[in-house]
Amino acid sequence: MRFLSPHYRAISSIVLACFLWGTTGTAASFTQGISPLAIGAAAMGGSGLLLLLYARKSLWHDRGRLYQQRYLLLLGGLAVCSYPLAFYSAMAFAGIAVGSVISLACAPFFAALYEGLIYRRWPSVRWLCSFLIGSSGVLLLALQQPANSELSDDYQLGIALGLVAAASYALYSWVAKALIEQGVASASAMASQFGLSALVLLPLLAVVGDNLLASLSNSAIVVYMVLGPMFIGYLLFGYGLRVVSASQATLLTLLEPALATLMAVLVVGEQLTPAGWFGMLLILICLVLQAEKRQAKKSHTGGVAE
Repeated sequence: MRFLSPHYRAISSIVLACFLWGTTGTAASFTQGISPLAIGAAAMGGSGLLLLLYARKSLWHDRGRLYQQRYLLLLGGLAVCSYPLAFYSAMAFAGIAVGSVISLACAPFFAALYEGLIYRRWPSVRWLCSFLIGSSGVLLLALQQPANSELSDDYQLGIALGLVAAASYALYSWVAKALIEQGVASASAMASQFGLSALVLLPLLAVVGDNLLASLSNSAIVVYMVLGPMFIGYLLFGYGLRVVSASQATLLTLLEPALATLMAVLVVGEQLTPAGWFGMLLILICLVLQAEKRQAKKSHTGGVAE
């Protein structure tokens, strides 16, 4: 990607991360007897350890800046810890389609809200249009799936947990961006948050981790999710955050549910209705709008491509 500008390299890195994240649902569907909570805790917690090892030199170099931002870092670690628990619980209570849509489509809103309240960086008209188009596409992808006639009575709790997941995802993305703007390397910004979350998520496996390594296929899928979508995916995401804002980055990740749906069609054999294909088209339009290079605006925290 050397021939691309820094802006487009950042966009490409986030899009590639979305491709990896979009495979998680299909991969998890091939596991047997594993709780969704266990998959989330293992993937996020395991990747936290790998990120710590990968970024150990960078973390040592940035230790002073990280200590100065320790309260912000703790906030980000708590957000990383709560995200997989809230996300997978939302799907359990409200259904996979609704839970994932709420968790993913609402994250850009929370990211923009954080930036607006803290930095007074309110989103542009272009961003709002992109958000509406992309969110509509994600919603169409969810609605094209067959309705669940046996939906749990805890549906509203699932919606609430989806909002918690969206707020958590946007929060640790914003914290990573804030740390980077304070001079912390992108690898350190992601590894420090994920490392803190591993202190909670990995011990949790003692409670919810039944059958996690019961078979070779289960073990292989867990290893893939730790190495691919979580470890490499979040390294790419952190690289992208060096250039783009947290709100733009989370908006670009609306590509993830589209890719997850496409994987389900091609690999698992699920059907996609015309409305679902139109939803994917809307998400691609959203990405095109966001990929257009815009003039960087300066703020008191540094220049961010808006």
